[in-house]
Amino acid sequence: MEKKPKIAILRWEEGQVLPAQLQLESLPGNSTNPDSYPFEVKMLRVKGANMSTIEENPCQEMLDEFIRVCKELAEDGVKAITTSCGFCAYYQEGLAAAVPEVVFASALLEVPFAQTIVGKGRKVAILTANKFHLREEHLERANIKDRDNIVILSLHDQPEWGRIYTHPNEEFDLEAVAGEVVGVVRKGLEEHPDIGAVVLECTDLPPYSSRIRDELDIPVFDINSMIGHVAMAVNEHKLY
Repeated sequence: MEKKPKIAILRWEEGQVLPAQLQLESLPGNSTNPDSYPFEVKMLRVKGANMSTIEENPCQEMLDEFIRVCKELAEDGVKAITTSCGFCAYYQEGLAAAVPEVVFASALLEVPFAQTIVGKGRKVAILTANKFHLREEHLERANIKDRDNIVILSLHDQPEWGRIYTHPNEEFDLEAVAGEVVGVVRKGLEEHPDIGAVVLECTDLPPYSSRIRDELDIPVFDINSMIGHVAMAVNEHKLY
């Protein structure tokens, strides 16, 4: 009998992914690149999931569609479900309460863990695609209760990354993006030397996690570190 994946990743609707995002999806480490994982994952595009309903204007209709899809996945043997955007933290509570699978909708769920392990005397930085789209509801629904030791770092105003908002139909200079990602974290560490860990909200950023770790010598958590953790929890991947 063919082994079915136990972990599913909910993706944006076909045709709704911008050219620059398609470039990022091609990179090893991106959450929607199957080569990012040493185990099989099931990827499913969800009708209505796009920049508006996920990042800019989350809504009840999108939650209802996510719930419908997740219930179908449970019938197909899926045990755990995540998404392809950190802003899906908005839907975390509703999904977890409504479906039988383990739901971990966003890398933001790692923030409380990171806060705990660095201790109250140090801060956790959240690197987000756009701080103006990171709402109070995202933090609340990711169970981030302690806000005093959180630092928000944002890519929205970087010349290359920011073009995804100003020139959405154009591609990126990927090397420029890599420099901006590391540069924003470096500046954050210079301004807040008490940062003890970084959590990458955006699922397009894990391809740069190793570079951040190598150049800045700081623990970095992303959606893939969480997927790996859950994969072991549901017996999809074994270290020994």
